[in-house]
Amino acid sequence: MDRSPSRDQVVVSVVIMDDHPGSLELLSSALAQPHLRIYTTEDPETGLELVYRHRPQIVLTDLVMPKLSGLEVLDRIVAFDPSIHVILMTAHYSTESAVDAIKRGAFDYLNKPVNLSALRERVGRIVEETQRRLRAAHLEDELLDSSAFEGMVGNSPVMWELYSKIRRIAPHFRTVLITGPTGTGKDLVAHALHKLSPAAKGNFVVLNCSAVVETLFESELFGHVKGAFTGASADKIGLFEYANHGVLFLDEIGDMPMSTQAKLLRALQNQEIQRVGSLTPRKVNVRVIAATNRDLRAAAAENRFREDLYYRLNMVEIRTPTLSERIGDLPLLIRHYVRMFSSQFGKSIVGLTPRAELVLARHNWPGNVRELENVIGHACMMATGDRIDVPDLPDSLRSAHPLGREASVAASAPGATPGVQELSPLNEQERRLLVEALSHANGNQSEAARLLQIGRDALRYKMKKFGIEVSPAG
Repeated sequence: MDRSPSRDQVVVSVVIMDDHPGSLELLSSALAQPHLRIYTTEDPETGLELVYRHRPQIVLTDLVMPKLSGLEVLDRIVAFDPSIHVILMTAHYSTESAVDAIKRGAFDYLNKPVNLSALRERVGRIVEETQRRLRAAHLEDELLDSSAFEGMVGNSPVMWELYSKIRRIAPHFRTVLITGPTGTGKDLVAHALHKLSPAAKGNFVVLNCSAVVETLFESELFGHVKGAFTGASADKIGLFEYANHGVLFLDEIGDMPMSTQAKLLRALQNQEIQRVGSLTPRKVNVRVIAATNRDLRAAAAENRFREDLYYRLNMVEIRTPTLSERIGDLPLLIRHYVRMFSSQFGKSIVGLTPRAELVLARHNWPGNVRELENVIGHACMMATGDRIDVPDLPDSLRSAHPLGREASVAASAPGATPGVQELSPLNEQERRLLVEALSHANGNQSEAARLLQIGRDALRYKMKKFGIEVSPAG
């Protein structure tokens, strides 16, 4: 009989630690499956070496062992990689020790002699979840590749509309105005327009209008001749000439001085420029893309921006959506940035823990995609395991979310092991955490336990302790 795993099954590693050889043999025999790779040891220090070497998905450990206790093993494993599911086993069960183990990051806590049927059920759940996550990651990778467009990532209706608009505009535009809040990817839209335009072989030249001294604007755009002003010791080519037969991208054009706006308008209308200090006009063939996070129509009405320049630039307007308008793209964007930063930092990060996903899902993202990119970059840099957990996220994000605050409080509590991912102290804050997880899971206790990374029995114990009830309708 062929006992090799099927193609759609993922081999899951299990490390079992118990100082009784008979228990090791019984447990490994009970769990023997083609898709499980089982390592056993009577020595907890050797067991930790197996964990560090093979990074298993599951660890079963006895609570009372020589050299290291099961709780010490748990602490070290959670500090190494909080995504590993640790199941503690003991012949001396107590509610207090069970709660302590769950608080310290255990997936479950079983009484000896272990009910082998229950153990298989728990391990089977973890295996199914692991395989589901890996299959989902594979599908997300395929979806990510199919949803990428010229450096942008998104599969939401507003993004497909944006892609379509760029494709239609790129072959024909002379001027384009890109509007949208900071951090929404206006520069990516500008790059896409250049790449898909007839000017793709020409230069793509960028000027950040908010970073130019007012007295130097004209020289930056149009150049100058030697002696035109103090310090002009040689002729200088301006950005319009440098971008000839290409694209000039004027970022944050709302910061351009009114005096320069008049000369820019003339250059756009006549397709010719004059260097500062020169009387000779020079013909140019430049496509101009302007971008702003301001309301230029309102600025023009208040005489803070030239109305004629606004209408000249605004022959075609492309608005970039906020992240809140395309929140369905959040998982794709997270996967995109995890892939990008894990490669950049030389790490093997495959995703986020459920509670880290919950923190990101509840954030309102005022900084849009740029904020998300910075958050994932920070988290990938801080992560020690193959999944980003709540303590890896920036302090500002954790402090803004109850789940993040609880993880921070637990990790910094007196006597806490550095790096250990605990849920929370047994107090009112923990009660709010449980209620929030149950609310997010619509009352589904299995899903709430998964989000909190605890066993269902532990969840029910906590619900009973805090008097939390869930109605049949969730």
